[in-house]
Amino acid sequence: MPRFPAADDALVVEPGCTRCPKLAECRQRISWGNGPRDADVVVVGEAPAAGDPDADRWQGGNLTGLAYTSQHSGRRVRDLLAAAGHPEAYYTNAVKCFPEAAEGGTNREPAPEELANCRAHLDTELARIDPAVVVPTGKHATETVFAFDDRSLDGFLDSVLEPVESPALACVVLPILHPSYQDVWVSRLGYESDEYVTALGDELDRLVG
Repeated sequence: MPRFPAADDALVVEPGCTRCPKLAECRQRISWGNGPRDADVVVVGEAPAAGDPDADRWQGGNLTGLAYTSQHSGRRVRDLLAAAGHPEAYYTNAVKCFPEAAEGGTNREPAPEELANCRAHLDTELARIDPAVVVPTGKHATETVFAFDDRSLDGFLDSVLEPVESPALACVVLPILHPSYQDVWVSRLGYESDEYVTALGDELDRLVG
């Protein structure tokens, strides 16, 4: 089981942030990035889910205040990075607050202005961590990381495990599948699950140096 981050692992960029009023109204807690401040690898998700108050410790960032701490996606992506040989990654999201859907309870995609507002927080995190590699998980996280370089995403699956230099971030961006959909899409990339883990580890080893 992956290590659950300690509360003081949180990198709080702007306490009580209200840049996005709709998000501030529906969130329980801001889900801050967490992990080593000298990490070579930063993993970026899209946004925290609503969370599960009945789960054990892994209730999700909206309830824990720590990114990628959900029972499913959080544990799974941490297991993936550990299996790929990089357990000491830093984990965060493009948007730090749970974006509640109009009907309540479920997630919606963050609005462009919400992504833009929170991109400043992500920029601050990346400047402080100064990683060699940024690993966005899924299409939407990849799009928001690419936005630092005004780069568009033309076909997400074609971008998976394809390193891209980011002059704006002074590092390499290496998109991967979102952990929730990894089992569905990994075969479309021509990998078995263990081959995908190996390929990720090989790329990270090469890029970290």
